[in-house]
Amino acid sequence: MPNSNTRVLPTIRILQVEDDPLDAELIQAELDADGIAYDVRLVDDEASYTACLQEFAPDIVLSDLSLPGFSGQRALELLRQHDEDLPFIYVSATLGEEAAVEALRNGATDYILKQNPTRLASAVRRALAEAESVRAKRRAEAELIRAQRFESLAMLAGGLSHDLRNLLQPLLLAGDSLQDYQDDPRLARLGALVRDCGRRGLQMVQSMLSFARGARRAEQVRVGALLDALGLLLRGSVPRAVTMDVEVGDRELTFEGNHTELQQALLNLSLNAIQAMPEGGELRIAAVEHELAEDFFQPGEQPHPGRYLCLTVADTGEGMPPHVREHLFEPFFTTKEGGTGLGLLSCKRIVASHGGVMRLDSEPGQGTAFHLYIPLDEPPAEAVAPEEEEKESLLGEAERVLVVVEEAGPLSLLVDILDGYGYQPHASQSGTAALQWIEAHGVPDLVVMDADMNLFTGVRTLAALIEHGYRRAVLLLARPEAPPDLEELPALEQLYLVDKPINTQQLLRTMRQALGGQEAGAGE
Repeated sequence: MPNSNTRVLPTIRILQVEDDPLDAELIQAELDADGIAYDVRLVDDEASYTACLQEFAPDIVLSDLSLPGFSGQRALELLRQHDEDLPFIYVSATLGEEAAVEALRNGATDYILKQNPTRLASAVRRALAEAESVRAKRRAEAELIRAQRFESLAMLAGGLSHDLRNLLQPLLLAGDSLQDYQDDPRLARLGALVRDCGRRGLQMVQSMLSFARGARRAEQVRVGALLDALGLLLRGSVPRAVTMDVEVGDRELTFEGNHTELQQALLNLSLNAIQAMPEGGELRIAAVEHELAEDFFQPGEQPHPGRYLCLTVADTGEGMPPHVREHLFEPFFTTKEGGTGLGLLSCKRIVASHGGVMRLDSEPGQGTAFHLYIPLDEPPAEAVAPEEEEKESLLGEAERVLVVVEEAGPLSLLVDILDGYGYQPHASQSGTAALQWIEAHGVPDLVVMDADMNLFTGVRTLAALIEHGYRRAVLLLARPEAPPDLEELPALEQLYLVDKPINTQQLLRTMRQALGGQEAGAGE
């Protein structure tokens, strides 16, 4: 009878290397007596052994030391070429102490003498537990390395983002400038093309940067923007044999959540779906509203009936059998070679962090569909006011504007645009040059300054300008994901942050607002 305190193992696959059927039965009897459930394959030659390693996929190997035309040493060598962690136990009548020590050095897990097999069952249990522990450790180490690679990617993406923004900013400014030539349709069309190409390139940079950074702030997520970003990330990953269909019920629907985490979950599910269709098929991604009743929720879930956004990722692949579906969200469970078994668990965590639930539909031969249900807040009762009640003029009145930007291309374009709109712009390519200009020409009506300068930062330059007596408005051009540190800055009543990349119309509106707000103090 097995010990009542002994942990019951699931059915294990045993590959037994033995040429004596009687000895094989005695070994199996020891396992039966301990209550171990097993499926065994008995082999006594190299060809059969090698075939079973591939086809039978054993959990453990029990091997005699010497067989006619084959040996335990050779069996161990072949196993270690196949799997470095799979347990291997010698069960032999001829294993001396020196040979046993040598066997352990060569990679055997344990050894048992046929004359005293009582330790066999406990040795099998311990070997399997240790092997699983080693595999879990390897998976955790691999996941850590993967996380470190993503962290390095985020650092690299941050650095590249700054350079790429500087390259794309002139395209946006030049496009806006060319579109002002409405009397020449060719120039206007060229301006629209240049601007749209710049915006598309910038959108791709921002999407990759957002994914790599893994921002965790709560924000208003727009469904259309979420799926557009997913499409950019999937571009190049969808094989020709796979067609992708995206269905969006309401592109303007917004909800509070984390854009980056949801993007990560959808990307993970989409890549899994693609891998499930090696011969091709259809990848369907959908975002539609659903009304969930209380009986929709399962035991262990908090029932919150109401409006939900259902994000679906479905494929027409081979589907999943019941035993795979049962373990799908267990840590480190994976059916993919080289997989970590943490991707779906991460998806489920992301959905749960949004107060949502996750569902799976999959049957063998019928494909797989994951449904992510994200709760939606009720829409506000008050109607949204019009964006602009009346469009004000963007033309300047010959105000003197000091433009401080380190990059020559954007600086030149900004100066040309402001000059075309009736301002008197003055270009400075560094904080030092800006201070020298003020000392030579006096205080300007407005300062437009890049926050991302290297040699003399925007914040330091602004502090120096204030020390030189500047008290008027300042427009600080800054990246939304990396706002400047204003703690070292003296108090300034009129400081306007303008997001980069610069939108010409928004910049001009902010300038009119800033100049209008400082009229009372213009004589100071």
